[in-house]
Amino acid sequence: MRTEFDTELEDRLVRYAVIDSQSDAHSPTVPSTQIQLNMSRLLMEELTAMGAQDVTLSQDSVVLATIPATDGVSAPVMGWLAHVDTAPQFNASGVKPVVHRGYNGGDITFADAPDLRLSPEEYPFLAEKVGEDIITASGTTLLGADDKAGVAVVMTAARHLLENPDIAHGKIRLAFVPDEEIGRGVTPNLPADLAADFAYTFDGSMPGVVEYESFSADAGVVKITGVSIHPGWAKDELVNALHLGAKVLMTLPHVTMTPETTEDREGFIHAVSMTGSAAEVEMHFILRDFEMEGLEAKGALLRQVCDTVAATEPRARITCDITHQYRNMRYWLEKDMTPVDLATAAVRKAGMEPVSGAIRGGTDGSRLTEFGTPCPNIFCGMQNVHGPLEWVSVQDMAKATHVALNLATGAVELGASA
Repeated sequence: MRTEFDTELEDRLVRYAVIDSQSDAHSPTVPSTQIQLNMSRLLMEELTAMGAQDVTLSQDSVVLATIPATDGVSAPVMGWLAHVDTAPQFNASGVKPVVHRGYNGGDITFADAPDLRLSPEEYPFLAEKVGEDIITASGTTLLGADDKAGVAVVMTAARHLLENPDIAHGKIRLAFVPDEEIGRGVTPNLPADLAADFAYTFDGSMPGVVEYESFSADAGVVKITGVSIHPGWAKDELVNALHLGAKVLMTLPHVTMTPETTEDREGFIHAVSMTGSAAEVEMHFILRDFEMEGLEAKGALLRQVCDTVAATEPRARITCDITHQYRNMRYWLEKDMTPVDLATAAVRKAGMEPVSGAIRGGTDGSRLTEFGTPCPNIFCGMQNVHGPLEWVSVQDMAKATHVALNLATGAVELGASA
């Protein structure tokens, strides 16, 4: 059941996972955390050692490199992307990867969290992985397979092409991006820096998945200023910003239109945080929908709720600012499905049936596509991400590696037919 890439993929993921590279949405720097550069510098060293060309760190802290085209081959320039940061939602310091070799089909336990169980009864896809090599963390951290599994896949495929010059392929540009988890990794500079005709992110879950549709996303920030006064003298004077914030939350449709009550193609308004005091409160929301009309309606609803609560207490000041995050990449990709068609053919060649679904989230490809470089998303095998039950099958990562190599050779046919 093991493949030619399994040992390398396992080694890479275990090695990358122990490096803390968590991003921070509250930091204004680029990258948002300096620890991400530890991953970036390691990748630059490894790329240089394997013979990649043009290895650089861009002004936006993106690691860029080139796999040169095979001599005499004409093909579109393709990009492969993965992100180096891990999610800020859960502890990512002190990751201790554990390899469960030849998974036996039972519950997986965790050395550092004895009460924690990863059960195939609760997660049925795990039951299909009997005999495969499963990697988890030790129970108190996330693993970071999102997206270090993608990093491992891209690096393994790149190394294979560089060491096998007889494999005909066009020029491939690599990009390892910071701050994907906080939506800031891809900037308007990246299309020119990448200089690819189209690209792929390796940042998906289930084997066979090729995704070309994502949420459209906005962020909402609600600021509430009340009237602060000593509570002993507060009668008819105090305006408690915390109470008004609670009213905003309770007035929103919290039994519908939230992440925990929606699925499939339903969008939501998600209250991410509420911080402050009786004097001032700041609330952060994310708004998601697959269609722009739905996204705009959610923004209008949040503003309306703020106006309604403000009307109940004219002494308070409530503002609601909504900003653009990313847009559904389908709007651009459906105009030319060539990158998607190439990906589905690569998946079939790897022995899987392609699965296309709408991502209930976004990828770097969402922003890159919007900025002008078409960029569908391809699986890398990660499961249960952003928490202590995160896991990945080494063999699923190997499937993604074969898909990457099939993309490289498949693009040659596009060049021949151009």
